Amino acid sequence: MEKICWANTDNFDESKFIVVGIPDESQSHALRKGTADAPNKIRQISNLQDSFERNGKKSLGRPFQGSEKKVHDFGNIRRDQIEITYDKISTSSKIPISIGGDHSITRQIINAIGKKYEKISLVYFDAHPDFVSSTTNYYGSVINDVISNIVVTSSVQIGIRTPEQEELNNINKFDLKVITPFDIQEQGIKKIASSLLSKLGNKVYISFDMDCIDPAYAPGVSVPVPIGLNSTDAVYLLKEIAKKGIIGMDIMEVCPSFDVKDRTSHLASRIISEILYSSGEK
Repeated sequence: MEKICWANTDNFDESKFIVVGIPDESQSHALRKGTADAPNKIRQISNLQDSFERNGKKSLGRPFQGSEKKVHDFGNIRRDQIEITYDKISTSSKIPISIGGDHSITRQIINAIGKKYEKISLVYFDAHPDFVSSTTNYYGSVINDVISNIVVTSSVQIGIRTPEQEELNNINKFDLKVITPFDIQEQGIKKIASSLLSKLGNKVYISFDMDCIDPAYAPGVSVPVPIGLNSTDAVYLLKEIAKKGIIGMDIMEVCPSFDVKDRTSHLASRIISEILYSSGEK
């Protein structure tokens, strides 16, 4: 298996960030299939488009700002290995960067690392609230399935634009903060970032469904929705959160079989790089 180009050590113990692929879409109900291919595709594209060879040496197209961190690519794991793998990562005080797979994987990650961190602040980038409660343990019920492990008052959803009525009812019931693409358009990205950072607690986990971004920038997702975030605004917010410090992040729902010239996989690789280089380590 090809390692992501941002990995720079084979030593788990000396690394601060651990990249983990989870090629599983068994709890997706999407008509588009193929998110299980994303971890390896994102790694492949990172090496093809984010690294260069000059005079026999590898050179990365690194972010303009920030510093390189020690990164280990753990490889791929099965869904039934999540608990033991993330227990190892969290007890070693390392920060997982996970690549799915369908978004239901996030439930298992948060519930696993919750054993160390207890309740966390969740920043959930998605076109969909994933707050269905009438059905559980699938990619549309993630928030309901982790609600006992998050601090709702310091958690935020970003990019939401296609909620079902049941999800709107749950958002209102729990008073969960939502930032829509229209909020960013009206208020501006700096004001949004400032209000977001002031809301978050000390133990911040980012879950990033690539469909939060408009299909014009990220066409290769399993459930695309128009009128989304532009990629620059999304990454700006990610960088600001990362500077504050995170305990983990995942990128979910990249669907390579529906991508256009690997645009979405390349964006995912760039997002990972910006998080790594911006991070103020927790």
